[in-house]
Amino acid sequence: MAGLAASFGSGAMTNSINEIKDAACILVIGSNTSSGHPVIALEIKKAVRNGGKLIVANPREIELCRYADIWLRHLPGSDVALLMGMMRVILDENLADLTFIGECCDNFDAFKQSLKNFDLDFVERTTGVPRDEIAEAARLYATCKPATIVYAMGITQHSHGTDNVLATANLTMLTGNIGKPSTGIDPLRGQNNVQGACDMGALPNVYTGYQRVDNPDIQKKFEIAWRSDLSLTPGLTLAEMLDAACDGKVKAIYVMGENPILSDADANHTEKALKNLDFLVVQDIFLTETAKLADVVLPAASFAEKDGTFTNTERRIQRVRKAIEPISNSKPDWWIICQLATKMGAKNFDFSHPAEVMSEIAMLTPSYGGVTYERLEECGLQWPCPTKDHPGTPILHVGRFVCGLGRFTPLQYKPPAELPDKEYPLMLTTGRSLYHYHTGTMTRKVTGLNSIEPEGVVEINPLDAAHLRIKDGDKVKVISRRGEVITKTRVTEKSPPKTVYMDFHFAESAANILTNPVLDPVAKTPEFKVCAVRIEKLRKRR
Repeated sequence: MAGLAASFGSGAMTNSINEIKDAACILVIGSNTSSGHPVIALEIKKAVRNGGKLIVANPREIELCRYADIWLRHLPGSDVALLMGMMRVILDENLADLTFIGECCDNFDAFKQSLKNFDLDFVERTTGVPRDEIAEAARLYATCKPATIVYAMGITQHSHGTDNVLATANLTMLTGNIGKPSTGIDPLRGQNNVQGACDMGALPNVYTGYQRVDNPDIQKKFEIAWRSDLSLTPGLTLAEMLDAACDGKVKAIYVMGENPILSDADANHTEKALKNLDFLVVQDIFLTETAKLADVVLPAASFAEKDGTFTNTERRIQRVRKAIEPISNSKPDWWIICQLATKMGAKNFDFSHPAEVMSEIAMLTPSYGGVTYERLEECGLQWPCPTKDHPGTPILHVGRFVCGLGRFTPLQYKPPAELPDKEYPLMLTTGRSLYHYHTGTMTRKVTGLNSIEPEGVVEINPLDAAHLRIKDGDKVKVISRRGEVITKTRVTEKSPPKTVYMDFHFAESAANILTNPVLDPVAKTPEFKVCAVRIEKLRKRR
C-alpha cells in the first residue's frame, strides 16, 4: 500500500474487477492469478477472448502463460530493472503520454533522469530477459489502450517491494493509463478481507480510513469519540513485535485469525518469539499450529456463523450474512472483543449487532461515511462513499489524483538481500496452490482438496535435478541459513534452472522455515519471494 499511496495518494486498487475483461492490454506481474485469485484470472481470460493482449512477467511458468502474447521470464527479484527497462523504451520511442504527465503529474524530470541507468543491455543482464522481448512488451503496453497492471505478493514480498510497486505506478502514469475504465493498477490482496482489515486500521501507523496516528487533529477526533487518551506514536509492525518478544520487551500477544507459525518468514524465529512471551492468546476457528502454543484459546465463529462485512480487493464493502448459529461455544470475533473490553473496564463496547459497529465506522471514517447495512444489501459499495447519497467509487483518480498530482519516483535497481552462493547455490521462491488457502487452517481439513494435493513438494528444474541426481518424487532436504525442511521433489520445467519453488500451505514441509525475514524498509514486509537454499537427497534407510 505504501508505494501506491506515495504515487497516487491511495494504496488501493484503482479500478474494478469487472473492467478487466475490457482492457486492450493487461500486464500480469508477480501474480499466479489462476492459483491465488482464480475468479480474477477468469476476467483476464475474458479480456484475451475479447481481443486484448496479455503480457505475463513471472519467473515460473504459470497457467496464464498459455494465454500470453509475451512471457517475460525474469529472474526473481529483478522486477524494478524489468519495469524500468520497459519505461526506457517507451520514453526513447516517444510512446509516453506527455500531455497527461504535464497536466497531472509531478517529479517527472527526476524520474526521467533515473531511467538513464537502465539501458537494455544492463536490463537484459540483470533480468535474464532478451532485450527484444523487453522492447516488444513495452511497445505493446504503451500502444494498446486501455491497459491495466495486475500484481500480487510476487511484487510486494521483497526487500525492495515498495520500489517494485513504485515502478508499476511510474509505468501507469508514463502511459496515462489511470483514471479511466479498464486502466490503472489492480493489487490483488492475499486474503478475502485484507483490504477491509487495513481500512479499519489494522496497521501500526493509522486509524480507520488510513488516518494517521501521528496527526494531532486525528488523535483528538478519536479521543473524543472513544473517550480515551491516545498516543501520537505509531505502534510496532508484526516483525518488530516478534523481535521485541524475543528480546523480552513485548510480554503478551493476542493473535486473531492468523497462524504466524506457518505464515511468517523465518518460522523458527517466530516460534522462539511466541514461546518467549509471558502470555499468548489465540482467537481462531480451529486449533492452529500457533494456537497450540497459546495460554488461552478463544473459539471464534466462521464466516458462515456470523454477520458483518468483508471489503475485497476492489474496495467493495460486502455483507456477510449468518447462515447458521455458531457451533458449540464459538462466538463472533466482534462479540469476543466487546466482552473482553467490558471485563477490562472499557466503556462504549455495548454493541448488540455489527450494524451498530458500522455506524461508528461511518461516523469516524470519511471514506466509509455513507455506508450503512441497508445500502450494502444488494451488491455492496466501493469506497470512497462519503455521504448517504453517494453511489460509491468504481474508479479512483478520475480527472485528478487523490493527492492532487501523481508523483513519479526515481528508482535504482537493488538485488535481493540474499543471493545464491557456493554453499547455497539455488534460489527459492514461494507461492500458493489453487487447492489450498494460506496456512491450510481450513482447506487442509477438506478431504476432497487433500485428495488432489495431499502434501507439499519442492519444484526443481530437470537440469538441476540431473546435476543433483534427484528423480521425481525423491525425498530431499531443503536447507537455508535459517533452517531445513524435508519434502518430496517435483521435477518440472515450470521452474527455471537454478530456481526452486514451494507452496507455504503445509506444516509438514513448512516453506517459511526457510524464507528470509529481511524487511522492506518502508512497508516492513519480509522477503518471502527470494532466498538462497541448497538441496540434499535423503539416503534411503537400509
